[in-house]
Amino acid sequence: MNTNNKRPIKERQQRMMYNRKYFGRGIFFIVLIVFIVFIGRFFRVAVGHKIYGVDLNKSTQQLYASKTEIKAKRGTIYDAANQPIAEDTTTYSIYIVLSKSAVAYGKKEYLPDSQKKKAAKVLSDNLNISYKRVLQILNPKDKNTYQVELGNVGKNISLETKKKIDSYHLTGIKFTPSQSRLYPNGVFASHLIGLAESEDKKLVGIMGLEKVFNKQLSGRDGINNTATDSYGVQLPGSSKKKRSVQNGDDIYTTLDPKIQTALENLLTQKQKKFKAASINAVVMDSHTGKIVAASQRPTFDAQTKEGLTNVWRNTLLEDAYEPGSTMKVLTVASAINSGNYDSNATYRSGSYVIDGSTVYDWNRSGWGNITVKEGFMRSSNAVMAQLEQKMGKKTWMSYIRKFGLLRPVGAGLGAESSGNINYTYAFDQANTAYGQGIDVTVIQMMQAFSAIANKGKMVKPRLVDKIVDPNTGKIVYKSKTQVVGKPITAKTSKKVLDMMEAVVYDEKGLGQDYAIDGYKIAAKTGTAQIANSNGTGYLSGSSNYIFSVVGMAPADNPRYIMYLTVKQPKSFGNNDATKNLSTIFNPIMKKVLDSSQVNNTNPGTVKVENVVGNSVDDAKDKISKQGLVPVVVGSGDKVEKQSVEGDQTVISGEKVLLLTNGTKTMPDINGWSRNDIAKLADLTGITVNYTGSGYAYYQSIAAGGALKKSDIVEVKLK
Repeated sequence: MNTNNKRPIKERQQRMMYNRKYFGRGIFFIVLIVFIVFIGRFFRVAVGHKIYGVDLNKSTQQLYASKTEIKAKRGTIYDAANQPIAEDTTTYSIYIVLSKSAVAYGKKEYLPDSQKKKAAKVLSDNLNISYKRVLQILNPKDKNTYQVELGNVGKNISLETKKKIDSYHLTGIKFTPSQSRLYPNGVFASHLIGLAESEDKKLVGIMGLEKVFNKQLSGRDGINNTATDSYGVQLPGSSKKKRSVQNGDDIYTTLDPKIQTALENLLTQKQKKFKAASINAVVMDSHTGKIVAASQRPTFDAQTKEGLTNVWRNTLLEDAYEPGSTMKVLTVASAINSGNYDSNATYRSGSYVIDGSTVYDWNRSGWGNITVKEGFMRSSNAVMAQLEQKMGKKTWMSYIRKFGLLRPVGAGLGAESSGNINYTYAFDQANTAYGQGIDVTVIQMMQAFSAIANKGKMVKPRLVDKIVDPNTGKIVYKSKTQVVGKPITAKTSKKVLDMMEAVVYDEKGLGQDYAIDGYKIAAKTGTAQIANSNGTGYLSGSSNYIFSVVGMAPADNPRYIMYLTVKQPKSFGNNDATKNLSTIFNPIMKKVLDSSQVNNTNPGTVKVENVVGNSVDDAKDKISKQGLVPVVVGSGDKVEKQSVEGDQTVISGEKVLLLTNGTKTMPDINGWSRNDIAKLADLTGITVNYTGSGYAYYQSIAAGGALKKSDIVEVKLK
């Protein structure tokens, strides 16, 4: 064998072994370096909790942190008796699952075909939708439809209605809860109170007080931070409030619920009868400016939204119109106060010519030469025109402004119209003295009339009495009587009131229909033409007028003013305007005055005594002695629960329900408010289904009937 060939092979083998040795060492050192780097990085992360500048602690917290928004409760709006007009509630939207794939844990979650007719009957009975329409929705053309909804009628469903539908135990009928606003009285000063609707899952005021005071009512949502483990379970002690929830402020209005409800019911009735384009009515305390009751037609039901499309405007504030002869109250007051009135002077009636244009009375033949007082009683335009000319245009205009016309009142109730005036020529100026050629609003006239009723002091109308923080009970705002001017003296006020009283009680007066037994009334009627929308002249026709009346009572020292306007009534029947308007004015003003006599207009407050554990007789006696009305709910001899807890402050005359041991019984709820009935439901656990608005006149379970928690009581209100 050739030894020269063996040596290269051996050398190659030695070289390969040498390479493997160094390669192995290289790998070892590389692994060692990587391991050292890894250990170093691990140590750095373990100690510093950072990697690439990222804080791992914060990242982990964010990964397993949960931020929960705690919704603030929107403030409640109350009437003068502390009963809610607008409050937060939970409403429901309904949907029906149809897909047979909807099965959970072996249980069907869909509505079977065999139950669709029954479901259609239940839904049509409880919602404003026909049986036929429900059946169509439950049988869609697309057989793969997973679920269906009922449109608007299936939204904003009350808890009572939900419970009633649930009681039929129909599978597949589901409800989604949402925050909503409850208006328990339905039609109740709707344009003044306004509406709040859900926007981005939050209630927002869109009109009325709900809009004006939206910020105060809304409050502030809270934020709650929590930590969870990898399974999403909250870690003990991890809950931290980042921001506390602050519920919205409560607003207390000046509206008397009984007067307001009576006014609403009467206006609804008369609107149907008169078929008027619009009706406005306001009752105000002339000493304080507090609005006792106010409404308009057309209106809407704040709970159901029925009628909302007819008119969004608050006509009491926004609609300017020519007031007609009620303006003569201010004309006479201005003439007397400016020294341009002579009680013995006489003026031509029937007609009066100014710069070639003639002012006519409703009786063009007139009554000869008459005094201002007789001209006022007979509502003579000619006499008022002459009175304005005697004052002069500058003096008369100064009083128009002193009475607050031609500018917004600033009542804090939303947008207001300023009004307008045509005052260029002498004839135009004379027209304004009897309420033509000048546009005013109802709220402006109420403010101006307050000077007549209140010894010359003119007060600003107000609807909000106070605003309270429910979180602390602190009164954050308290309204006060605002005297915004003194356009006339108390002596002038007395003379004008004497003339207004004569309108009602003198045989020459046109307001005799406004007399009310037991009270002295001062009043002035009005009939105003309606200007053409194109600005040329006035509308013709017997119904194209605005009929009005302003009344003050008691006449010798008026506490209340009521102002009523009826625009373009199509059906006054055989009665004249005065007779028809008195069917609204008289019962409302009498109710106001009667209520004032009984309750002295300022009902006191009282702390309710805790009578739980007392005998029924003792409890009734204690509650009665506090000036409250005890109502026994049950046949037992001992009180187990009371609707108003001990030490709570309520208004005198309020009902306190006393739940006894033994059988629970249904009380007689005739005349009860919805708020009182809600207290009964809370106390007994019953479900109440309401129809209508106002006060109860029908109950499906008679007084004395046994009550169970499962009972559903039908109550009708009017």
